[in-house]
Amino acid sequence: MKKYISIAIIATSLLLTGCQSAYYGAMEKVGYHKRDIMVDRVEDAKESQEDAQKQFSSALEEMQALLNHDGGDLEGAYNKAKDEYESAQDAADDVTKRIDKVEDVAEALFDEWQSEIGEISKASLRRNSEAKLRETKRSYNQLVKSMRRAESKMPPVLTAMKDNMLYLKHNLNAQAIGAIKGEFTSLQTDISGLIKEMNKSIDESNKFIASLEGN
Repeated sequence: MKKYISIAIIATSLLLTGCQSAYYGAMEKVGYHKRDIMVDRVEDAKESQEDAQKQFSSALEEMQALLNHDGGDLEGAYNKAKDEYESAQDAADDVTKRIDKVEDVAEALFDEWQSEIGEISKASLRRNSEAKLRETKRSYNQLVKSMRRAESKMPPVLTAMKDNMLYLKHNLNAQAIGAIKGEFTSLQTDISGLIKEMNKSIDESNKFIASLEGN
C-alpha cells in the first residue's frame, strides 16, 4: 500500500481545483514530498500499463472468438468483442494520463532540486547533489522514452480494432467475418509487439523506483 495514501486523498480537491504548484505545496506541508509523489505516479503509470496489457490481450481473445464463431449468437459475440475494444481504448487513455502526471511531477521535482542545490554552501556537498541530479535525470529520461515508445504502439492497434468493429457492425455475417480474417494475423503481431514494449517500460519503471528509493 502506498505511503500517505490518506493524505493524497485529502489533497485531491487541491489537485482538481487549483494549480499543480499549490497541490505540491500543500502536500509538502504534511510531509509528502515531490519525490514521494514521483514514486507513486511512476507506480501508477506502471500499473496502468499492466492493466492495458491485460485489456489488449482480452480484446484480442474476444476478436479471435468472434472470427472463429461457429453458429449461435453472432451478435452476442460481436458485442463482447466491441466491449473489449472499448475497454482497451479506455485503458490506453489511462496510460497516457498517467505518463503525463509523471512528467508533471518530474519537472517540478527537478526544478526544485536544481534551485536548492544553489543553497548548499559546501562545495563538495553541492557537487555530490549535482551528480545525483544528473544521474536521476538520465534514468528518468530513459524511463519516459520507454513509456512513450510503448504508448505510441497503442493507437495503430486501436485503429485496426476500430476498423474491424465498424466493418462487422455494418456487415455482421459469416462472409464479413471471413473478409477480415486476413487482418487478424497482423493484429496479433502488433499486439505482441505492444506487450513487449510495455514489458520493457515496466522494467524501466521498477528500476527507476528502486533508484529513487535508494537515494
